[in-house]
Amino acid sequence: MNIIIVGLSHKTAPVEIREKLSFPPQTIDEPLKKLCNTYGINEGVIVSTCNRVEVFAVTPDIEKGLWQVKRFLSEYHNIPLNELDEHLYTYESEEAVKHLFRVVSGLDSMVIGEPQIFGQIKDAYGYAVQHVTAGIIINKLFHKTFSVAKRIRTETRIGSSAVSISYAAVELAKKIFGIMEGKTAMLIGAGEMAELAARHLLSNGVKEIMVANRTYERAVEIARLFSGTPIMFREFGHYLKKVDIVIVSTAAPKFIIHPEQIEDVIKERKNKSMFFIDISVPRNIDPLINNIDNVYLYDIDDLEGVVTANLKERHKEAKEAEKIITEEVEKFYRWIKSLDVVPAIISLRKKFERMKDEEVKEALALLKGLSDEQLKIIDKMAGAIIKKILHTPLTHLKKESNKVEGDFYIEAARKLFDLEEEAVVEEVKEIKKV
Repeated sequence: MNIIIVGLSHKTAPVEIREKLSFPPQTIDEPLKKLCNTYGINEGVIVSTCNRVEVFAVTPDIEKGLWQVKRFLSEYHNIPLNELDEHLYTYESEEAVKHLFRVVSGLDSMVIGEPQIFGQIKDAYGYAVQHVTAGIIINKLFHKTFSVAKRIRTETRIGSSAVSISYAAVELAKKIFGIMEGKTAMLIGAGEMAELAARHLLSNGVKEIMVANRTYERAVEIARLFSGTPIMFREFGHYLKKVDIVIVSTAAPKFIIHPEQIEDVIKERKNKSMFFIDISVPRNIDPLINNIDNVYLYDIDDLEGVVTANLKERHKEAKEAEKIITEEVEKFYRWIKSLDVVPAIISLRKKFERMKDEEVKEALALLKGLSDEQLKIIDKMAGAIIKKILHTPLTHLKKESNKVEGDFYIEAARKLFDLEEEAVVEEVKEIKKV
């Protein structure tokens, strides 16, 4: 059996193509069943996110399997294959396993090391289990994939540094305050980055969000998202003494927060620290407030500098992650190759057992007057001879099957002994006992 992948991602297809190929999770049972029942795929998982659509499949024939999965994507979404094909990539065997390990570990994401893809692929695998399109190989592959991703998170720092403007802002705030629990934040303006920063602040323990916006209705709308408090834009200055963190993101063409204003606020706060994030372009906070004790100001350039440095760190850690993946791919493919050798070993043993039984039966027919104990001794002796004859070839066959040329040895054994492969699922599952 062979593992293959057919897919497209943000690297190969624009969003208008990716959205045409999406598979909503609420109706994923239909395409999963169609993939396996109509297109001859033994096992299958469909991953569908905003940045990628990929089909992971197990097939006896690589070339035919790749063609069938492409047909499935084309016909299911009613897109001519010649229009789709230029955006598709394919992986097979070890490269397919390596690709999956890289994707789940965040090494193939738009933002390297991002953790969301782990949960998305775990969900996709869960759907395949639920709708019975995951079998022994897919189960083993995906469980191994999740353990590899966790190992990478544990042994490298690939996900430990902030690589978005909003997240970097929160990380800087944590360095200043130590703990965020019980802090109060204010959004001035309701830009997307400010909103994202507010989400990160809440997830890190900030207790309250105030929202000021020139359009009060918008302030009410955003405040509702965070169970916060809307305030009139012209009145935000009166509330500054109550907040620890201020995130400014407006379209104002000039400064709206000034040093003398903050000097008064700090006095009212009895010198308790304040942290300002100015995401506006042009800037909305006079940089001179940085000269005030216990006041910390970061603008968009400061945050981008942090993100750039952290991205470099993630790329460095990614090299360590790639080493782990190479090691784990080799381990997994030793198991895959062992699946190929197991049926050959089972068939070889069964064939010799049948030959032994036939020869013992003929011999016993010629021998008269033997006791039950003597009959057992003859049968046991014949069985011991078979075991000794098979021990060396089976040992070498199992050993060589893990190597690059392993398929050659398996095929040679089948031809030399004229084996008929028997699909013995229970024995395959107990591969370690063979």
